[in-house]
Amino acid sequence: MVGSKSVKGKRLDPIALKPNEVKRIKSILNEEGDEKKLDIQLNTGDPVKVTSGPFNNFSGNILEVNLEKLKVKVMVSIFGRKTPIELELTQIEKEK
Repeated sequence: MVGSKSVKGKRLDPIALKPNEVKRIKSILNEEGDEKKLDIQLNTGDPVKVTSGPFNNFSGNILEVNLEKLKVKVMVSIFGRKTPIELELTQIEKEK
């Protein structure tokens, strides 16, 4: 549960975290043995597809992999322009 004690004197109830938020936090803290993410072989230039978020169904190529932060930079085409976007490993899948 997360939340603040009050806002402008009005007491707020705590808000439960969503299961995917808890999983992401645990993977960052290495409390969950989620090593499957680290076993994925991602290299610069690999084609990937975005599976969630505002860029869902976009395809592009990996520019940079940051396994410490569990993020990748992907070059996608938005309105005909190449644009780099930063995504979490859980937001992409490798294209075949």
